[in-house]
Amino acid sequence: SSLEQEILEALRKLSPEKQRRVLDYTRSLTRPKGTPGKLAVQYAREINFPAEDLAEMTVAIEAFCEVVEDIPEIDLDA
Repeated sequence: SSLEQEILEALRKLSPEKQRRVLDYTRSLTRPKGTPGKLAVQYAREINFPAEDLAEMTVAIEAFCEVVEDIPEIDLDA
């Protein structure tokens, strides 16, 4: 389609680093949203887990879970 052509033309003008950022962004658009770690701990508090278990969960979440943030909109004309 013409939209795909426009995207490809704009993409070809970008540096490899910016192309990688565009790829990462487009992949993020199709990924299902997960539950943020802090929210998971809040849910755990609501079901009355012991404070010691909550502290252990918080440490594990911060140490081992990937932090995924929304990537700001990318200006392909820049």
